[in-house]
Amino acid sequence: MVPHVRRQLFKSWRPLSATKCPFVNLPDAKRSRWGGGVTADEMKEIQWVRPLVVVQIRFHEWTADARLRASSFLGLREDKSAAEVLREL
Repeated sequence: MVPHVRRQLFKSWRPLSATKCPFVNLPDAKRSRWGGGVTADEMKEIQWVRPLVVVQIRFHEWTADARLRASSFLGLREDKSAAEVLREL
């Protein structure tokens, strides 16, 4: 994602700021073999937002522990609400 898009998203998501992580599967107990995962210490540095915005991403595959591998941001999806989005199998 290019810097100006990142700045624009950060600014527009500021009103959605949240103090707690919205994900039930975090923190991870440890880093993964490939360096992925978010530890409890790292979570203290993350700026969370309420999950109300839908984005489109491209990714290579789902990992065995239900994570996305090689993901990249494609853009916002304003045609769907967050409540409509489910994992596609």
